[in-house]
Amino acid sequence: MSDQPAVEPVPVVDDGESIALMEPMLLSQASPHRGPLTDLAVELAARAVGLRRGLPQGVSAALADLVRAMNCYYSNLIEGHDTHPVDIERALRHDYSVDPRTRNLQLEAAAHIAVQHWIDDGGLAGRAVTGEGLCELHRRFCTALPEEMLRLEQVDAGTSAAVVPGALRARRVQVGLHVPVSPGALPRFLPRFEAVYGNLGRTDAILGAAAAHHRLLWIHPFLDGNGRVARLMSHAMLLESLETGGVWSVARGLARNEGAYKRHLADCDSPRRHDVDGRGNLSEEALAAFTRFFLEVCLDQVDFLERLVQPDRLRDRVLTWVAAETRAGALPVGAETVLEAVLFRGELPRGDIPGILGASERQARRVTAALIARGALVSATHRAPLRLAFPAALAADWLPGLFPDREN
Repeated sequence: MSDQPAVEPVPVVDDGESIALMEPMLLSQASPHRGPLTDLAVELAARAVGLRRGLPQGVSAALADLVRAMNCYYSNLIEGHDTHPVDIERALRHDYSVDPRTRNLQLEAAAHIAVQHWIDDGGLAGRAVTGEGLCELHRRFCTALPEEMLRLEQVDAGTSAAVVPGALRARRVQVGLHVPVSPGALPRFLPRFEAVYGNLGRTDAILGAAAAHHRLLWIHPFLDGNGRVARLMSHAMLLESLETGGVWSVARGLARNEGAYKRHLADCDSPRRHDVDGRGNLSEEALAAFTRFFLEVCLDQVDFLERLVQPDRLRDRVLTWVAAETRAGALPVGAETVLEAVLFRGELPRGDIPGILGASERQARRVTAALIARGALVSATHRAPLRLAFPAALAADWLPGLFPDREN
């Protein structure tokens, strides 16, 4: 006889909740908080565009690749899953740990990155807040997870439940003190969610990214994975409203302020507090406070990345690293010259390397192969131009502070 808890079908219950329960979904025009928050949104828009346009040629694509790993690391860390970026990169090379738990976390990270890559390539464009788009996002993420991570044990006494990729939950749930709407009410609440957040002008879309983040978690449409879905949705919304280019992520800021993040989310569950706290069921004051927190976190991340990738500072850190590696014999003589040329040009045709080095083609191939092996350079094919890469293993030297140092 199996020791596994019984999996029992659960009827979908609808308590008849009104969609008015999640109002206000946006700050009202009359809200005293709206003016200052609009100013913050405008500032964020200007700073985000400035960062993207100010990136050195050839750095944007490499940075976006690393930011996917960063977003994955910090988003999963909020869920209590600590998978170091070096292990994440190993998973992307299909190099998995023999330890089952570490392997499962690597598979989870690879799934997260694959979904964000799909988002960055426009897969969710125009659909980030639609019920169909959210279900596809959840399906893409969960389908790649190991079976053990798709089963919630003892959801009710003596039972378990399987998380079905892309399927709305069929059970009642409780998250902390918050009891989300009944499962039968989801087909009412998600269309309202889409109608409000899917038809906003640019400034309101930036403000609405924070509100939508909480309201999706308040609805809690899926049995599990709602936090990751909400943060990926926010990434997609900001990708469109701010044209971020995927070169920074709000997830790092949320994880580094996890206590405040979770307190704000809990506060936003609160009912209207007094006569001047908006006109909806939920507190407009709390929603405004979370919106300010969310926008300030975004600004902090833009500022952080802007400082990190300033051309002169980035060049100095990269060349300091390659000089040390060359002195130690880990890279051949000429590696510093090649990296400096890539930093200056953005892309470097392989045929130019012998002339830059004043060396034979054989020596040029040796230098190029060594830099590719270290992950410092990449190319689409063995004949394509070389461009800079930002491997997680070099992040501590090239982009200090992006990730926590790895403990032995």
